[in-house]
Parts: sequence; C-alpha cells; structure tokens
Amino acid sequence: MVEQITKGIKISVETKFNSISTRNNTAYYVFSYVITIENNSQQTVKLTDRFWKIYDSLNKTEIVSGEGVVGQTPTLKPNDIYTYSSGCFLQSNIGAMKGFYTMINLDNFEQFKVYIPTFKLVTPVLLN
Repeated sequence: MVEQITKGIKISVETKFNSISTRNNTAYYVFSYVITIENNSQQTVKLTDRFWKIYDSLNKTEIVSGEGVVGQTPTLKPNDIYTYSSGCFLQSNIGAMKGFYTMINLDNFEQFKVYIPTFKLVTPVLLN
C-alpha cells in the first residue's frame, strides 16, 4: 500500500493484478485498485475532479481526467473516509499510475489539489 497526505487529506492505494484479457486480438493486463480518502483536516471538503497519468512499460502514457470518481463527487466531513474501486488495462505486465484530485474546501470555497502517490501495477510473476 502507498499513502500520501496533502492538506490533511490522506490518500491510500492498494493494487491487484486481476487477469489477462483479449480485445480486438490484443492482450491486455487487467489491474484493479482500491483508493481510500481520509479527511484528517478540520474542514469539510468535496472531491470535484480527477486527473490521472497511466504509464505502461511499453512507453505509452494515457491521460484520464474528468468530473468526480466512479460517477460520484463525494463530500467528506472531518474524519470521514471514502473508498472506491476502479481499474485499468495495460498492454504490458508492468506500469504505474499517479495523479491528483481537485477538491473544494466547503468552509471557505478554496479549491486545491490532493496528490495521489505513484503506485506500481505489476503482475505477480515479476514480483517473485
């Protein structure tokens, strides 16, 4: 698990290799990840947007951005925890992801970025 704290917001990431899938005669390595967002600050915050850089060891980088996460824009009061699961497909068996969430402090309407630490996506064979 990797973790990072920005302005009292703790991001924790756990990853898992799921399987190999074939689409249009191309093999993809399927990874899932669980992200936990903990509001350890004294303010109420709302996650509005996400920005991801997904790195594939075949030198491909994909940028993903948009509103919320998994169709939601969660609001976290102090000490609230929000967890969600998602995933990605890579053409190689090793890669990484990093990014940030854009959040709004609902107490003063200040917008800020919460950084997601770089996490590896690796098949179990490479871990042995």
